[in-house]
Amino acid sequence: MSSLQRPAQPDAALEYQPDPRRRRALWLTLTAGFMGLLDVSIVAVALPSMERSLGASTAGVQWVVSGYSLAFGLALVPAGRLGDAWGRRRMFLISLAGFVLTSALCGAAPSLFLLVVARLVQGFTAGMLNPQNSGLIQDLFRGVERGRAFGMYGAAVGLSTAVGPIVGGVILAVFGGPDGWRWIFYVNVPIGLVALALAPRFLPGPRPDQAADPIPVRRRLDPVGTALLGAGVLALMLPLLEYDHIRELWWLAVLGAVLLVGFARWEARVARIGHRAPLLDPRLLTSTPGYASGAGLGLVYFVGFSGIFIVLALYFQLGLGYSPLYSGLAVTSFAVGSVITALAAGAVVVRWGRRLTVIGLCLVVVGLVITAMVLRTHTGTAAALLAAGPLLLAGLGSGMVISPNITLTLGEVPVRMAGAAGGALQTGQRVGSAVGTALLPGVYYTALGVTGGHRPGSAVFAALLCAVGFVLVALVIAVVDLIRTGDRALLATPRPVPEVLGD
Repeated sequence: MSSLQRPAQPDAALEYQPDPRRRRALWLTLTAGFMGLLDVSIVAVALPSMERSLGASTAGVQWVVSGYSLAFGLALVPAGRLGDAWGRRRMFLISLAGFVLTSALCGAAPSLFLLVVARLVQGFTAGMLNPQNSGLIQDLFRGVERGRAFGMYGAAVGLSTAVGPIVGGVILAVFGGPDGWRWIFYVNVPIGLVALALAPRFLPGPRPDQAADPIPVRRRLDPVGTALLGAGVLALMLPLLEYDHIRELWWLAVLGAVLLVGFARWEARVARIGHRAPLLDPRLLTSTPGYASGAGLGLVYFVGFSGIFIVLALYFQLGLGYSPLYSGLAVTSFAVGSVITALAAGAVVVRWGRRLTVIGLCLVVVGLVITAMVLRTHTGTAAALLAAGPLLLAGLGSGMVISPNITLTLGEVPVRMAGAAGGALQTGQRVGSAVGTALLPGVYYTALGVTGGHRPGSAVFAALLCAVGFVLVALVIAVVDLIRTGDRALLATPRPVPEVLGD
């Protein structure tokens, strides 16, 4: 047996002593993670303001959103693996400190170029921070209590995206003027500093198996796998981020696919030989119940889900002349619906399982189709008022998708694989988010150009139907998974699952 191979141990075999600080630790990490995820969508309502303030083009400002999501996604799996090997509290503190610093730099950026650079680094630090949340839940909770904790985590993920435009609109209304958008980034600083002060008290140190592990940290990491994954995701995403030049850059997508195939082959080889720990053990996809289907569902759903808020912000502000605040309030019903069902879903997903996400995806499809039809034919104040009902329906459905899917995907992942598993899941969601925030506005502007710029209703209709297409693909994945797994009770009886090598 290789020096990095150990006898497989299920979670139940690891001695578990509930940490009395676990609930305070959960709230602390959820608050920090919420900030990082909120920064994906909060910027949506500020894009027109940034264009005017910085004298930038629409394509250039789009990098403020999509570049953040791209950098976020690139950091997730390596950061999750570092948390597994090096300790989650240490990674949490380093990542949060970087996020606070780069938030201040984004707010102070004097030009679009420096803002985009700061956003890329900010996205990378947020990506380092996020997998520590799911890893800490795996460390601190077991059984049904873990399902509820993942329900809260999933609610934070869904809520952060849904309320971003509202929070952004309020901030722009309070801090008016051409530079009011800067406070969207400055607001992270005081919250982050408080979280930094509390983290050493509430978060646990390294697990006993981490502290006693004689294998050097460098042998528990996978630099080649990290490079292949990062380069593959970057090459795959650049043509979508540079939507106007996709014809010249299509070859990068092909290169990205080749690199990701190379990553998969390399990880299988590393896992087979056992000379070091793989970045993402292939057995996570092949031997962990519900993980592969849940990760695929999350990726596809976030393509449609993330982009709709930018499209709606462009439509309401540039198409109908709404203020940033009114534009944010126009999607309030979606956020309200998401909050209601996301919080409730954490309690019932253990019993309902995949059926919950199937119902939720159906509601999202119906809600978005009706919204698209309403906005195509109505303008002025009536557009926001009439869209409130179907957006509420879509929000109710979304809250039944994101939170339960995270619980179902990560619920049976072994503790030692927690960081990498959570990072990989979030990578798929962030890649989906980056695709959606680049693709759907591109569809909107293309459709707007076809009508000579005079029919924003037709443009938003086309973009929302594009989002519906991706949600339908997610629905197919959910239905297939439901048929395949039946009514398997989640978390009721932990199963032995092969542990990642070299943890």
